[in-house]
Amino acid sequence: MSAKEKLLLWTQKVTAGYTGIKCTNFSSCWSDGKMFNALIHRYRPDLVDMERVQIQSNRENLEQAFEVAERLGVTRLLDAEDVDVPSPDEKSVITYVSSIYDAFPKVPEGGEGISATEVDSRWQEYQSRVDSLIPWIKQHTLLMSDKSFPQNPVELKALYNQYIHFKETEILAKEREKGRIEELYKLLEVWIEFGRIKLPQGYHPNDVEEEWGKLIIEMLEREKSLRPAVERLELLLQIANKIQNGALNCEEKLTLAKNTLQADAAHLESGQPVQCESDVIMYIQECEGLIRQLQVDLQILRDENYYQLEELAFRVMRLQDELVTLRLECTNLYRKGHFTSLELAPPSTLTTTHLKAEPLTKGTHSSSTSWFRKPMTRAELVSISSSEDEGNLRFVYELLSWVEEMQMKLERAEWGNDLPSVELQLETQQHIHTSVEELGSSVKEARLYEVRAILNPL
Repeated sequence: MSAKEKLLLWTQKVTAGYTGIKCTNFSSCWSDGKMFNALIHRYRPDLVDMERVQIQSNRENLEQAFEVAERLGVTRLLDAEDVDVPSPDEKSVITYVSSIYDAFPKVPEGGEGISATEVDSRWQEYQSRVDSLIPWIKQHTLLMSDKSFPQNPVELKALYNQYIHFKETEILAKEREKGRIEELYKLLEVWIEFGRIKLPQGYHPNDVEEEWGKLIIEMLEREKSLRPAVERLELLLQIANKIQNGALNCEEKLTLAKNTLQADAAHLESGQPVQCESDVIMYIQECEGLIRQLQVDLQILRDENYYQLEELAFRVMRLQDELVTLRLECTNLYRKGHFTSLELAPPSTLTTTHLKAEPLTKGTHSSSTSWFRKPMTRAELVSISSSEDEGNLRFVYELLSWVEEMQMKLERAEWGNDLPSVELQLETQQHIHTSVEELGSSVKEARLYEVRAILNPL
């Protein structure tokens, strides 16, 4: 095609669809000025009113087209009176139309671009993509800024997996969408510069990129907080499982100790000597060691505010109660069975008092307090312990040991065979009676501190 033919084809494509306008040459088709206005209107519809063009005179249409084109950078090569004739000069019209072609945006040959007929649809597509992406970015930026994570390991793990899915799937899809917006803008940029498109505030790709940067920063901060939180809770979950397993092991040993104790009780009832006292005491000591380790693990969970601490603490407390009851049953049984080979006592790390079954001298006239002692106070035990929790536990064992000791000594005590010895024993009994009354409040105090030691800071 010749240059003239190409220019004519371009003119026909641009003015296609306009009522009463058809370009077949570069002479008579241009004399009424409608063709010039149609060309300009296609590129800048905001500058030409085509309804008005239909009712204006040829001279008015020509003047209007030349003035608007001049504002758009097209040199005024024609005068209205030279074109408002039946057959204007073809070369002059071709020269002027070529100037319009050069000044107006066009799709480069062999390259990407947006023609004048596609501008509106592509601009609507661009706006729609921006209107969709920016609110999504802002919504998820706010979501990523939330650093309040659940304490439940299952929920936290689900939250972390949701974040990974978001990072590896949704973000990648939206990043492609952001890239498409940037590509569209590059195609529309020439029309924005030409004035055909008025870019609203906040619709530039840089505005999208700014919001995107905020999202990425919040994502990095969230992952920075979320990953250690998941690792921390996974570790705490392992410790909690360790406590559950340890508690189960302790329960099994307590069951073994109870069954063995019942077997020895049956031996005593049938008049046979006890046979399993060493096994029972071994089980009890193993349970004490397990409970000490459970307390250590509970303290870790307590320091980290583990969400199931209360449930675990109550389970350990029940084990302690069962152990205390078993110790009493064990002491009573083997005392009746003339238990002398081993002494039941809390480990030295938990208490300073051991059961001593020393015989009482019958008929002695020594001081009434020669064999009587009061239990150590909680304050005294805390002061010699490495921690308040250890002191509280030692306090519990001290009261338990004191009760056992007093039971044994009272059962073996001789109440005198003359008036002075009877009075002496009566005085001792009054001390014991007073101590037993005080024991009630001590037991309540011990129980209170036991619960606090387990549940603190719940």
